[in-house]
Amino acid sequence: MADRSESSLLPVLVPAGGLLLAGLIYIGVTSYLASTRKPVTPPPGMVWIPGGTFKMGSDAPEFQGEAQPIHPVTVHGFWMDATEVTNEQFAEFVKATGYITVAEKPPDPAQFPNVKKEELKPFSAVFTPPVTDTPTRRVMDWWQKVYGADWKHPDGPGSSIGGKEKYPVVHISWVDADAYAKWAGKRLPTEAEWEFAARGGLEGMKYAWGDDFRPGGKSMANTCQGHFPEQNLVEDGHRTAAPVGSFPPNPYGLYDMAGNVWEWCSDWYSRDYFKNSPKDDPQGPESSNDPTDPKSKRKVQKGGSFLCAENYCARYQVGARHSGEMESAADHIGFRCVKDR
Repeated sequence: MADRSESSLLPVLVPAGGLLLAGLIYIGVTSYLASTRKPVTPPPGMVWIPGGTFKMGSDAPEFQGEAQPIHPVTVHGFWMDATEVTNEQFAEFVKATGYITVAEKPPDPAQFPNVKKEELKPFSAVFTPPVTDTPTRRVMDWWQKVYGADWKHPDGPGSSIGGKEKYPVVHISWVDADAYAKWAGKRLPTEAEWEFAARGGLEGMKYAWGDDFRPGGKSMANTCQGHFPEQNLVEDGHRTAAPVGSFPPNPYGLYDMAGNVWEWCSDWYSRDYFKNSPKDDPQGPESSNDPTDPKSKRKVQKGGSFLCAENYCARYQVGARHSGEMESAADHIGFRCVKDR
C-alpha cells in the first residue's frame, strides 16, 4: 500500500523549481515526526512524553517577574520517570557505587571561613513548624539545621527510611540528583520538558489536572492545607512526603507533578530567562542569575512540595518556578529523571 502520510506528499506539492526547499521541508517534518513518535519498548518505570508546542509560564500575579512572559516553546519526545525517584531506587545506586551525598559530607571550610570548626559537621535542613500562634514570615523560624539529617535519616539521627522504600528520596542536592541520573543512563529534565510533561496536554491550565484545585472536594496533590507555617490540617492525609503515586496521575500518566517534593531540573536559574528564552528545546541560561542571591549557583526546581500552601509559595501551579542552590538539600527536595528515545 502506498504511503499516504502528509510527509510523503510534501515533495509533490511543491513546484519543481523548489525541489531543494521541498527536500528540506521533508527532512524537517520527518525528523520532527520521528522525535515525537512513541518507541515500541518503554524503559522500566517510565512513560513516553510525545513532545509538541505549548505555552510556557504563568500569568499569576504571585509569580510576577519570574514566570513571565508566557511564551511558546517546542520540546521533542522523551521518556520520563512516572514517579519521583524513591528511597529504594536511590539505595540501589548507593549500593552499586558507594556514592555519598552532599548532606552526608562535612561542609568545606573554604566555603564557610567564619564557621567554627566544630560546627562543620554533616547536616541538612528539616522543616520544623514554629511553636507559636503568631504568624511569621521569617524562613529560619521553620527551618532547622539538623546535624546527621540525610537521605537515610530524613528527620535526623534516630530516624530512618525503614518501611519507606516507596517514598521519594529527600535531602537530595542537584549534584546528587545529577550523579544518580548519569548512573541510571538518564538525565535531569530541562525546565521546558518538565513543564510540558506536567501539563499533560492540558493547555493553559493552572494545575496539572485542570483549573480547579480540589475538584469535587478531592485532594489531587500532597500540599499543605491551612495557614503555613504554623498550621497543617492534613486534609490530604499526609503531613510530610507521601509514598509516590498516592494521588491521581496527570493525562500523560505522571504522578506527583504537583506537591509532594520539589524536583530538580537541569537548567541554571535566571529570574528573567523567559524574556529571551529560545522557542525550540530551550536548555536554560548559561549561568545562574538570581538577584535575591547573586553569589550562589542556583538550579531550577519545579512542582512545589508538601509545604506549599495557598497563603505561601503555591508553586504547585504548573507554570510556577523556583530555584535552589545546587549543593543545598532539605527534607522536601527530591527529583525524577528523563531519558532520550
